[in-house]
Amino acid sequence: MKLLSTAAWGVLALALASQAQAQQTPSPSAVTEVETVVVTGTRRADRTAFESAAPVDVVGQETLKSIASDEIMNKLAATTPSFNVQRLPAADGQAFVRPATLRGLSPDQTLVLVNGKRRHRSAVLGGRGQQGVDLASIGTSGLERIEVLRDGASAQYGSDAIAGVINIILSTKTGFEGYGQYGRYYAGDGDKTEIGARYGFALGQGGSLVAALDYAKAEATSRTRQRPDAIAFQAANPNIKVPNPVQRWGQPDREVWRGSLNLVLPINDAVEAYGFATYSDMTGVTDFNWRNPSTDGSYRTSTAFPGWSLSQIYPAGFAPKFGQDETNSSVNGGLRGDAMAWSWDVSAGWGQDRVDYVLSNSSNASFGPQSPTRFDDGALIQKETTLNLDASRPLAWSFLAKPANLALGLEAREETYEIKAGDRFSWDVGPGAAAGLPSGSNGFPGYAPSQAGSWDQSSYAGYVDLELPLTGRFDLNLALRHEDFSEFGQTTDGKLAARFEVTPNFALRGAVSSGFRAPTAGQINNTRTSQGLNTTTLQLFTAGRLSPVNPIAVALGGKPLEPEESKNLSLGAVFREGGFTASVDYYRIEVDNRFAVSPNFTVTPALRAQLVAAGVPGADSLTTVSYFTNSFDTRTQGVDVVGAWRGGLWGGRAGLTAAWNWNDTKVTRSKLTEVSRLAKINLEDGLPQNAANVSFDYARGVFSGLIRARWSGEWTDAQANGAADLIQTFAGKTLIDLSVSAQVTPAIKLTVGAENLFDTYPDEATFQASRGLIYSRNAPYDTDGGLWYARLAAKF
Repeated sequence: MKLLSTAAWGVLALALASQAQAQQTPSPSAVTEVETVVVTGTRRADRTAFESAAPVDVVGQETLKSIASDEIMNKLAATTPSFNVQRLPAADGQAFVRPATLRGLSPDQTLVLVNGKRRHRSAVLGGRGQQGVDLASIGTSGLERIEVLRDGASAQYGSDAIAGVINIILSTKTGFEGYGQYGRYYAGDGDKTEIGARYGFALGQGGSLVAALDYAKAEATSRTRQRPDAIAFQAANPNIKVPNPVQRWGQPDREVWRGSLNLVLPINDAVEAYGFATYSDMTGVTDFNWRNPSTDGSYRTSTAFPGWSLSQIYPAGFAPKFGQDETNSSVNGGLRGDAMAWSWDVSAGWGQDRVDYVLSNSSNASFGPQSPTRFDDGALIQKETTLNLDASRPLAWSFLAKPANLALGLEAREETYEIKAGDRFSWDVGPGAAAGLPSGSNGFPGYAPSQAGSWDQSSYAGYVDLELPLTGRFDLNLALRHEDFSEFGQTTDGKLAARFEVTPNFALRGAVSSGFRAPTAGQINNTRTSQGLNTTTLQLFTAGRLSPVNPIAVALGGKPLEPEESKNLSLGAVFREGGFTASVDYYRIEVDNRFAVSPNFTVTPALRAQLVAAGVPGADSLTTVSYFTNSFDTRTQGVDVVGAWRGGLWGGRAGLTAAWNWNDTKVTRSKLTEVSRLAKINLEDGLPQNAANVSFDYARGVFSGLIRARWSGEWTDAQANGAADLIQTFAGKTLIDLSVSAQVTPAIKLTVGAENLFDTYPDEATFQASRGLIYSRNAPYDTDGGLWYARLAAKF
């Protein structure tokens, strides 16, 4: 059994060659580090998490290291119960750009910052229209910590901050730190190698330059049974070798490079320059549904191609291989300093996410033997440019217990969404279409020139933020922000937060605020064609999603998208005593005009003619069409409970953390009719209402260990499937993680561990058995069973 990768041994050799003195590696920190000075949710420079008027979780570097995954969202999901991420195999681009949610709200209703600056969105739109940030594009070696503000903050930061804010803080530490890690699932697949390194050096008085690089290569997993119709096809055609299984359900093959630079450069005693950049390049491949030669329309014969049949290329059928190549980059820079009692910061930022789609092992049957088997399906590009001017100063008013803090700011932002067309064979209609042979690359029709284009949206904003210590024990915070968007107009949002210190170790806190999320250029203009499998009839279907401003969508009832608007309320308490800390927070979030997909409209001959004339790829075989629309009002309420203790135990150092989240979402208004029941179930019950985790870590001498329990409660999966809806409720599950570490030398640390130690799987998805899928692809946790890993780290 291979325990360590070649890369891990390389890290060991490098560290052993050094003569540097290592520092004792701390144990994983608690989810909430209440004494840490935070920069999220406040404009002050001296506010700790305990002193904040809203709950802020601080996830430190040691906690991030204690989770085997190379992706940030998996690390947050393992430590923060109100944060969820789904795997979504065979879900087009979402198999790679996975949606992550905070408090059960949409992925794009959580604002993501890097070093306090807005992060650009992904180019990929989710199934319900969400367009959030691709957290997987940011490496972990260059991070210092992640701050999670669990409260509405649109009045402070602008659009998207309805559920909260995730602020990723890059490291400014000098010296070298690196690791190599190798892991494999108990089932014997999914082998993954990770390598990461960070190096920083000092610049001038208080400056630094830190560079980090991460690499991960993960092989595919498969949790699949042979499809019954494949078994029947094999029995009827014994001379044809049918693969077993004919398609794979599981994690994709994936290879990714991630890097970051973080610069702080003092210019003089009052001014410093700063800049940071991130880059990632991810390639991956996953399977689509198997095409059965006995039933798939691609295998029809046609007089347009005498003597030719697709069975000559794919006699055993085919499962298209969907590939994605994503490059994600960002650059931010600015100047900050102090002048005449003001602290000021002027900055500019640019970010881009480009996703290129490739489909192989497929065919455009309408072109018969002329069709290639590999297609360039086009590209999606999201670009954003942001300019910021921020300033703050203390105000010494006689009626206050201590100086207030006034903050003012301006922001200008432009975003561009672009669709590039695929190659001709990926979208064009060939001569065989008249005989019923489907057009477009089978599995994922490419973007046609009629869908391609570039669309812009700009916004301008100004804010004022005032933090008032009215007494030595009572703080009042006020925030007001006005924003003007080119696509829908103006909005003004406010926030009032308060904190009352009952004793130096116990405080009450609460906030009320309004918020919004503006529709993006991508949501307004994107048009897509997708394919799926009816699990009852085993017939493929092709569905079209139109832009809501497309003339055909308008004729069907489509309207320009309006902003989602929210009202937030939170009440809580925080306590500390010695090594123990605890917090309890209640929240209530009402969101109006939430985005969703309209009811499916059956494609009639007349509608088909319109779609073909409009150049929609695959229009000749479309069965339904839909469009994005403002569909729901919802009310989400819940409770977060977090507790942590750290202190001496059994002659060593120990830590115990526990967190629990109850989250309940109800649809209070719906415009939808046909599919509203399924959409309502997914919104209300698609994620567990209850989730919790408990972890215990212990260190003594050169040895340390960690055990963690992650529990997810009951949840329901609901999907449309032709005339029959597929609905199944899944029981809650507990996953146990265990790791043991040894400080081999002062500079070297070896860790071996297992995630999902007891190889726990969710309930089987009985309604998906006909296509070979064993576990629901919408599960809120991995469905691949236990994973063991070994990690070798060096620090000097």
